[in-house]
Amino acid sequence: MKTIVGIGNPGKKYELTRHNIGFRIIDSFAEKHKLFFKPSKNEYYYARGTMGTSRFLLIKPTTFVNQSGTAVLDSVEEFNTSLHDLLIVVDDVNLEPGRIRIRKSGSDGGHNGLKSIIYHLQTDNFPRLRFGIGSDFEKGELADYVLSKFDKKQNKVIEKYISFALELIEEFIKNGTHKMLDYYSKYSKDIYNQTNNINSDVN
Repeated sequence: MKTIVGIGNPGKKYELTRHNIGFRIIDSFAEKHKLFFKPSKNEYYYARGTMGTSRFLLIKPTTFVNQSGTAVLDSVEEFNTSLHDLLIVVDDVNLEPGRIRIRKSGSDGGHNGLKSIIYHLQTDNFPRLRFGIGSDFEKGELADYVLSKFDKKQNKVIEKYISFALELIEEFIKNGTHKMLDYYSKYSKDIYNQTNNINSDVN
């Protein structure tokens, strides 16, 4: 069974902030597939679903971002998830807003949520979908920046990329990481071109 984890901070205060893009994507996926989250006995909410013959699980930690690893480890152990069937959806300040990068493994890239997950799983050998939130901040302003919200113009672009992220997650559920990467390679150029047109319209 595939498990998709969205990373973010719990509570209304943090809804729709840049750091919560993982939650936003997972919530959009649940809404698209008419799924509802319910509390677990551990520190996360979960929703079960099926797509064709493929079963999947959506996870939203109730910990703050920098403690995400405890929830991920608990969910992996509770549902006996293989690490190659685990996909972490997370924000990335090193990518411009909306840009997506998929990795089969790798370092935390300076992200405290990934750092916590790697620490608790004791490996960095798991796939992740990194979603760009931009880096338009001065030195020392990172914390305030990631807890800020996208403006109206940015949100129009972000929504287009979120739709593409949902397609990638669907491909992961049905066919795994390699096919998700193939799907990204095949369609990302067209998506980016379309979004550049949106940028031109809203500027």
